[in-house]
Amino acid sequence: QVRLVESGGGLVQAGGSLRLSCAASGYIFTRNTMGWYRQAPGKQRELVATINNFGNTNYADSVKDRFAISRDNAENTVYLQMNSLKAEDTAVYYCNYRGPRGSEYWGQGTQVTVSS
Repeated sequence: QVRLVESGGGLVQAGGSLRLSCAASGYIFTRNTMGWYRQAPGKQRELVATINNFGNTNYADSVKDRFAISRDNAENTVYLQMNSLKAEDTAVYYCNYRGPRGSEYWGQGTQVTVSS
C-alpha cells in the first residue's frame, strides 16, 4: 500500500506561480513513475506531467515550458513547479504513483484556482 499526501494548492492570479508537493509513504518500489494529473469541472482527468525514478519526464503540451516536474528519490517526494499560470489551469490536481505489476495509487487531490 502507498499513501500520497499532496500540498501546495491554492488561489493565485493569472501569471503567478505555485509549487505542488506530493510525499509518498508505505511500500515504495525503487522503480516507479510519479506524476500529476488534473481534473477541471465537467472534464475528464488529464495528464499534466510524470517523472520516473531515472528522471525521465513527460509533459502535456498545454503545460510545456510553463511547468516543471522534479523529484527527490531519497524523500519519495515529487514536485510540480507551475509558472505563468492561466485560468484554464484551474482544476483539482492529483498526485499519482505507478509501480511494477500495475500497482497504482492516487492522492486525495489539491485545488488550484487561477483568477483572471
